[in-house]
Amino acid sequence: MTFSLFSTAEPSKASPVKKPKLLVVDDEQDNLDLLYRTFRRDFTIFRADSGFKALEILASEGEMAAIISDQRMPEMKGTEFLSRTVSDFPDTMRIVLTGYTDIADLIEAINSGQVHKYITKPWEPDQLKSIISEATQSYDLLKQRSEELRRSQAQNHLLAVIVEIAQRSNQLADSVFPLANAFWQNFGADAVVFQLVENSLFTDIQAICGSGVWDLQSDPQALQAITLGKSQINLDVGQETGQDQSLRTSLAIAIVFREKVLGVLSMRWQRANAVSLKDVAAIQQCADEVAIVLTCINCVA
Repeated sequence: MTFSLFSTAEPSKASPVKKPKLLVVDDEQDNLDLLYRTFRRDFTIFRADSGFKALEILASEGEMAAIISDQRMPEMKGTEFLSRTVSDFPDTMRIVLTGYTDIADLIEAINSGQVHKYITKPWEPDQLKSIISEATQSYDLLKQRSEELRRSQAQNHLLAVIVEIAQRSNQLADSVFPLANAFWQNFGADAVVFQLVENSLFTDIQAICGSGVWDLQSDPQALQAITLGKSQINLDVGQETGQDQSLRTSLAIAIVFREKVLGVLSMRWQRANAVSLKDVAAIQQCADEVAIVLTCINCVA
């Protein structure tokens, strides 16, 4: 999906809402099947018959909105398994299903923040649905707050670099690498290419950061950014694009001052939807500041 923008992204362009991910863990197949039938309409369900298998799923599939785990399982108790997920997935909501009264384990898990709630067996589907609904709402709120904090910190760090460059740099060539490096590190891109533009043509002044190298002079997305004077955004590169499928998210950020394109900042990530439209808007806002700095440096030079 490809968009273009100046400084802000249109909310209507956002990706379709995906089902939250739910991991259910129980050593009894009948219970796994029942949990799957209970939640399959509203969640993308992953099933594991042991704590070890569940850890493998998390390693391959990433963060879940919520995990429902049985407490009494062979080899690894539910609370032990859930405790192993806290460091990698702190925002995930964890629910324990227990059919016995091992209160000490449950109290310790809840007090340490490893478990959101526990439910005694036999459980009622409506009750469990209500608890999971509340838990995923809490997860969404936590993710929203943590994303806002991360975005704000990245933007502030980047703006600090831009201000420092404005104060110290006298040559355009000296400013390109520190700018590219700041965008690369603060927004977690796998690779960044920043190249200056003059008279709608790329110059020889460029900087490359990260694990990928590509020629902006033959990159359709970068050329489109120059032609239109607008940033080009692809949050999920598909097979039909002919682009490198190891780089699933790509941005060509137009550095524009008074309708004149001064450069293109090309950023790529190996996973699809690696950044949100709010992230893109923050990157563009910083790019607008870069345009002012480049113009000032050029005037001084």
